[in-house]
Amino acid sequence: MSFLTISLIVFAVGIIVLYFGAEGLVRGSSLLAKNLGIRPIIIGLTVVAFGTSSPEFVVSFVASLHKSQDIALGNIIGSNIANIGLILGVSALIHPLKVHLYTLKKEFPVMILASVVIYLMAFDFKIGFWDGTLLTLGIILFILYQVLVSLRDRSEHKSLEKEYTSILRNGSTYFKNIALVAIGITGLIVGSQMMVKSVITIARELGVSELVIGMTLMAFGTSLPELATSVISAIRKEADICVGNVIGSNLFNILFVVGIITMFNPLTVTKSTLKLEFPIMLAFTFLLFPILKTKLILNRFEGAVLVAGYVLFVSILIF
Repeated sequence: MSFLTISLIVFAVGIIVLYFGAEGLVRGSSLLAKNLGIRPIIIGLTVVAFGTSSPEFVVSFVASLHKSQDIALGNIIGSNIANIGLILGVSALIHPLKVHLYTLKKEFPVMILASVVIYLMAFDFKIGFWDGTLLTLGIILFILYQVLVSLRDRSEHKSLEKEYTSILRNGSTYFKNIALVAIGITGLIVGSQMMVKSVITIARELGVSELVIGMTLMAFGTSLPELATSVISAIRKEADICVGNVIGSNLFNILFVVGIITMFNPLTVTKSTLKLEFPIMLAFTFLLFPILKTKLILNRFEGAVLVAGYVLFVSILIF
C-alpha cells in the first residue's frame, strides 16, 4: 500500500472522527446546559452554533499551529462557499426552502457585512491580532443582540421551553453529558490532527497547493455537520433550520473562527486568495440575496444554479 493511499485512508478516517466528535460536543453540551436550566434559544446561539463551526475552528487552528496557513484560511473560505453553493443548493433540490422576512432583513445583512469586513481586512495580505479582536467582538455583539431579541419574545415560547427543559432534565444525567462533551472534544482534536497531517502529505505527493486542498477536501469534510443538518431539515421541510444553519455557520466561521485564530497566530493572505477565492466567496454571498428575495423562496432551479456554481468553483481550483 502506497504512502499516498495510507494518507487518503487517514484523511477519510479523520473526517469520520471529526464529524462524530462535533456531534458529541453539540449533543452533550446542549443537554448539559439544559440540565442547568439555560433557555433553549441561548443554547442554540452559543453551544449549538459553536458546535457546528467547531470542525472548522479546530482544523484551522491546528493548521495555523502547524504553519499551514493556506489550509487554515482556505478551510474557512471554502467552507463558507460550500455552505451556500453546495449545502443550500442540495437542500433546495430536495425541497424548496421558504425563508422568513425577518431572517432576510436582520441576519442575512450581518453575514454580508462580516464577509465584506474580512475581505477588507485582508487587503494588506495579513489578518492580525487587532483584526481578530474586532471580529471576535462582532460575534459577541451578534449573540447579545439575538439574546435580547429572544428575551422580548420570551412569553410566546415560555410554555414550550419549560416542557422541553423538564423532559431533558428527567431524561439525562450530568455525568453522561459531561462524558459526551469530553468525547466530542477528543474526537475534534484527534480528527483534526489526522486531517491536517494527511492533507499536507497528499498536497505534497500530488504537487497540489495546500490552499486548493484546504478549500476543497478540507472544506467539504468540515462542512459535513452543516450538510447533514441542512439536508435532514430540508427533508423534514424545516426551511428555517436549514437557512439559519448556513447563515449562522458562515457568521461563526468568519467572526469566531478567524477572530480567535488570528488573536493567537496572524494569518497571511496570498495575492491569489485576495484576487480569486475571496471574491468568489463574496459573489456567492451576494448572489444569495436576490435569490432569496424572490418570493422569499429558494426553489429547485435556483438550488441547481448554486450547486453548478460550486462545482465550477472546485473545477477552477483543481484544473
